[in-house]
Amino acid sequence: MTNDKFSERVGDAMLDPRNNRVWKGFLWLLGLLLLVDMLFSWYWSQEPDLRPVTAKPGAVVGETTARELIFVANTLLDKPGGYLSNDVLPHRLWLDNMPNWEYGVLVQVRDFSRVLRRDMSRSQSQSQEDKDLAIAEPQFNFDAKSWAMPATESEYRRGIQALQRYLDRLTDANENDGQFYARADNLNYWLNEVQNRLGSLSLKLSQSVGRSQLNVDKDGALAVAKATEDEAFVKTPWLKIDDAFYEARGATWALAQLMRAAEVDFAEVLRKKNATVSFRQMVRELEATQETVWSPMILNGDGFGMLANHSLVMANYVSRANAALIDLRKLLVEG
Repeated sequence: MTNDKFSERVGDAMLDPRNNRVWKGFLWLLGLLLLVDMLFSWYWSQEPDLRPVTAKPGAVVGETTARELIFVANTLLDKPGGYLSNDVLPHRLWLDNMPNWEYGVLVQVRDFSRVLRRDMSRSQSQSQEDKDLAIAEPQFNFDAKSWAMPATESEYRRGIQALQRYLDRLTDANENDGQFYARADNLNYWLNEVQNRLGSLSLKLSQSVGRSQLNVDKDGALAVAKATEDEAFVKTPWLKIDDAFYEARGATWALAQLMRAAEVDFAEVLRKKNATVSFRQMVRELEATQETVWSPMILNGDGFGMLANHSLVMANYVSRANAALIDLRKLLVEG
């Protein structure tokens, strides 16, 4: 068959009314599926609200904190839409706010489960670590974007199940099975992790406005001698501004929930160190980061310009929480 005859047949097939109806039907179906996917994406992008945290009647020390860690981890997997960071469907192309929110939450779950395993559940550095926490902590460090073989969700659920077994042993009648030591040094270990995370988030958020920045990692004398070489213009790429914002939203949501629980279990320590008010002030700053965002997109105004800069507002609350945390840590050590 010559090329001319082949082209003629293809042209005739494309002009056939029956084939046109098939193509139109296919395009309509594809458009409808994309519209439904976008509507679901809007629903799945709704962030969980903060919930009040109270101790159950007769709760043992550590029970409230362990329950809240399980709640935060479960929320990561069971919120509307489930866990989205490892999705491969089309909405993954435009639905990036929630995966960044999930990453912020996940980092806090990893940090707290590590401190719980390493410090809070052990009487001293030479004591035996808890058998279930030794399972839970590595499970939450599994690849956050694994779609299958194994899926991220299944690995994180194993971590949650291990936390639940620890909680069950913590609350049973056996005093030698499952421990939680609500000491000032253990609380301080966790707050040190939080301080580092908040400092990093605050810097990342403030970089939404481009500015010259000195390399603070250099030695002071070297920085003076080579000031021009150690100064760089740092600005978050336009498409990454909302990523940093929602990562901070997720991290501060998880921290606010865990801090509320820690206030219950470490109440006696905070009272003895005269640190209760400082702790509550820090929690209030974290809660302020969860105010409703009324704008349909994250605005990035310049400094004192006409438009708001949501990243700088978030950075302000994060920095204030970090400042309160630094004062709190001093009280725990010296108070």
